[in-house]
Amino acid sequence: MKTNSPPANFKQIHRLFLLIILILVACFIGSIMFLYGFDPTLLQLTSLFIICILATGAVWVWLWNRQIAIYIQTLDTAIERAIHDLPPLTNYEETALSSMEHKLKRYIGMAKANERNIQTEKNKIKELISDISHQTKTPLSNIMVFSQLLEEMPGLNENVRHYIQHIKAQSDKLDWLIQSLIKLSRLETGMISLQQIEAKPLIQTLTQALSQIYAQAENKQITINIDCGTHILACHDVKWTSEALFNLLENAVKYTPHNGQISVLAESNEMFTCLHLTDTGLGISSEEIPHIFKRFYRGKQAREFEGVGIGLFLSREIITAQGGHINVISETGKGTTFSVYLPQR
Repeated sequence: MKTNSPPANFKQIHRLFLLIILILVACFIGSIMFLYGFDPTLLQLTSLFIICILATGAVWVWLWNRQIAIYIQTLDTAIERAIHDLPPLTNYEETALSSMEHKLKRYIGMAKANERNIQTEKNKIKELISDISHQTKTPLSNIMVFSQLLEEMPGLNENVRHYIQHIKAQSDKLDWLIQSLIKLSRLETGMISLQQIEAKPLIQTLTQALSQIYAQAENKQITINIDCGTHILACHDVKWTSEALFNLLENAVKYTPHNGQISVLAESNEMFTCLHLTDTGLGISSEEIPHIFKRFYRGKQAREFEGVGIGLFLSREIITAQGGHINVISETGKGTTFSVYLPQR
């Protein structure tokens, strides 16, 4: 809603000047009466003069306010026309308003050109990522398939079988690394959009994430305890939140020794649903906690295990994009608790 009334600070200035004028008028009348006594004619002339001064001042203030309102309205119209790429309002006049309008129009044009360039670069990156994903998938799949076929051939000695297993392990690692980098690049370039963010039971998302790490946990005889009721809801995207939780749980399994334990506890409050993921693993030193969510960062103890330091960064990006956040509490040698907070609405 547009208004032509002057700003509040102008009103305060007007009131201040009006008060000063009234004080001066009172002082003037008091001085006249003190010097010349009570003279009706002189008092009438003085009063008429003061009324004229006040009326002139009131007209001047009204005109001033009107000019300011017209100027602001004209400037607002000029800005709207510049935003919508319409012809200039002032038509290259030699005025400050015309200069301001054309500078603004030039700035908006530059901003739109930069926006188009950024969008073009983003499209190129999207095409490059898609091309990399497509070009690496086929040869890597072939390597993994041929490795499997070689391993199944009869009569292989132990050294050859060992080399084949090493090729398979490195191929799996390379496949995981490529997929993680592609996911990260897609997330940062906007190719991945978290559009299906709505209140859903958290147990479904958690089950989807846990199903991917159960085999690893069983191999290390790690016990997983889950406390998450079906009534606990969170506003989230199931697919990508599951990916974030999988990264956290995979780290928990990786850094927890044999016969360890992982606990998953979900609870709700007025604003957030919190998921606490606690392990009995190596733990993280207090000096390293501020850095663990950085891209490609790996702690001193984590360097003994396979990985490149993408999982925690990707998890935080996914949770943050949904209006949530992650907290970490850890102690070296006693385990770690990642607390994932997701909004309820």
